[in-house]
Amino acid sequence: MKKILFALMLSLVVATPAWAASKGKVNLAYVEWDCATASTNLAKAALEDMGYEVEITPVGAAAMWMAVSTGDMDGMVTAWLPVTHGDYLKKVGNKVEDLGTIVGGARLGWAVPEYVTVQSIAELNANADKFDGKIIGIDPGAGLMKLSEEVMDAYGLDKMELVEGSGATMTAALSDAIRRDKWVVVTAWSPHWMFGKWKLRYLEDPKGVLGEAEHINTVVRAGLKSDKPEVYAFLDSFRYDTPEQLQELMAWNQEGGTPLENARRFMKKYPELVASWKQ
Repeated sequence: MKKILFALMLSLVVATPAWAASKGKVNLAYVEWDCATASTNLAKAALEDMGYEVEITPVGAAAMWMAVSTGDMDGMVTAWLPVTHGDYLKKVGNKVEDLGTIVGGARLGWAVPEYVTVQSIAELNANADKFDGKIIGIDPGAGLMKLSEEVMDAYGLDKMELVEGSGATMTAALSDAIRRDKWVVVTAWSPHWMFGKWKLRYLEDPKGVLGEAEHINTVVRAGLKSDKPEVYAFLDSFRYDTPEQLQELMAWNQEGGTPLENARRFMKKYPELVASWKQ
């Protein structure tokens, strides 16, 4: 009889999924930007500690907004507003809920190491030889590159060339220049891990071609508050104290370890911040 009972208990254990003991499943979408990867894994780690099974799915920006608006995903923590993702919010604004900013200070621009004495984009032409006549860019289809082409025209930078590449080649060129104490100017955006790794600053853009500062928000599907009130409350509270915290986490992801491992490292370093998300 004991053998029968043991076999029955064992069969129940084997038949029970590992996640059945959890509070439920949470689905988050994100774009594979460094900042989005860092924040989404941080939300995943914290929700897992609260007892949820969390699945995170990398998609394109349009698919991310569509998935949240249709309810296929519970939410995202990487909505760049009011400009970058502004059109998406306009299209599906009645089907999602904007929970507000998780970090401010997001922006596009051209950046230089702090030791470069030039302060403004308007000064680049006169100092073109010190930069080898190059502005180090990223992918040719990126919105930042299109804006940078407008900057070239607006400031008449006929002695400078906007060099196409990628995010990786841009940071490699920046790293090499800093190692050799050379002047360099790169197309940049923040939050980005490079601002956590090196001392950089944006060049002034007196004509405002590269736009104004943005913020990154959390957006969730309609109905999440009633379906999963604790998850909704967590996402409503999820935010950084400063942009530097996000940049620090992004820098860790570049140095090694998985984004989820570094998210847990972040949670150990900032326990009071993490506790504030769970109240």
